Amino acid sequence: MKAKVDQSLCIGCGLCVTTCPDVFRMNDDGVAEAFQEYSTDLVDSVNEAIDGCPVGAISTEA
Repeated sequence: MKAKVDQSLCIGCGLCVTTCPDVFRMNDDGVAEAFQEYSTDLVDSVNEAIDGCPVGAISTEA
């Protein structure tokens, strides 16, 4: 599965990185990016990052 960050919406708060560092990181522009696909064992953490994003910038793809 793959997470996606809409970088035009991201405000760079870093909450997703704190919540799920195995999938999200901050890039050189100071916004979050999903840097790798994730397995089912990380679904809960990714969903927590999605729910916690203050601007709704994170989504998932199958």
